[in-house]
Order: sequence, then structure tokens, then C-alpha cells
Amino acid sequence: MFKWWNVVPDEERPHWTLDPLVGVGPLRFDMSPDEVSQALSSATAENQQYTRHQPAPDAAHIVDEGDYRKLGLKLYYRKERLAGVVVDALTGPQVFADGMALVGRAPSVLEQWMLDRAEAREPYTELSYMDAGVPASNTLGVVIDVQRAGDHLLTRPVFIPPEALDDLSHWLPREAWSVC
Repeated sequence: MFKWWNVVPDEERPHWTLDPLVGVGPLRFDMSPDEVSQALSSATAENQQYTRHQPAPDAAHIVDEGDYRKLGLKLYYRKERLAGVVVDALTGPQVFADGMALVGRAPSVLEQWMLDRAEAREPYTELSYMDAGVPASNTLGVVIDVQRAGDHLLTRPVFIPPEALDDLSHWLPREAWSVC
């Protein structure tokens, strides 16, 4: 029987560090799809699967999304430049920010951590909330989205560059956000 909700233990995941609003692990925002593939070549033998669109009949195809299913990454591009990184809660790399693990955690634990961080910062500059009360850290460039794991929800962080903060809910396509 296939086990849909198996969560990879932290010790079996790659460990990455967040560089707030710049990148995550070996990835940097504004990389091309080829640069992303090169950066991840040492982390996985898997090839990036692309979703492309053709804006006009005579135009070249443009990469919109990249997918590394085994590694647990979904990548979003704008004008063929990396604009968002979504880490799968069940299988993706464990990402650390200020010593806190962000992937596959209870959402309430990370939200409390974000609230505690906000208290030490200038008022109204740290936290914002998307629809359905999904918290985002403006200084870290991360939205703490969720993903189902059986009867539980686990954190599925979405990492974004600084320009996304102006219109967070529309920066990435609707498919990038969870439907839980």
C-alpha cells in the first residue's frame, strides 16, 4: 500500500539555511532555470521538470514553474527568474532561520515563534497575514503555509524575494498556495 502521508524525518532531509529575502539553501532569487539546475546538481540527481507557456504564437516558450518532486521543491519563475520557492512539508529540505526549523512543523508553534520575533522588532514591520490567517514574516521573506499530512497540518514554507512583499497574495500563482 502506498503511504501518502509519510513524513521524512529531519535527520534524513538535506539541511538548508535561509538567507532572508535573498535565497534558501543553494538557491538565490533571480536565478535562471539553468542556474537553479546547476545549483541543485550536487543536492539531487533529479532533473528539474518545467512547466512552460508561450505568450504569443511566434514567441519562445517561457518557464513558469520548476519541480523537483523527489527533493520536495516547487519553484516559481517570473520572466524566467526565480521568484518563489515552496518546500514540501513531507519530503522537502529542512530549512533553518535564526536556528528554528521551518519545514514540517505544527503551524501554531511557528506562528508563536514569529510573534515572539516580532516583539523584538519595530511595531507593524515584522508580521503580515494572508487569507485564512496564514502568517508571513516580512524580515525573513517567508510565508508559513500548510500542507496536509493525514489528520494533521504541517508547515510548508513559501520563500519570496523582497519585491513580493508589496502584493504577497498575487506574487505567485494561485496554485502555489495550499488549499487546506
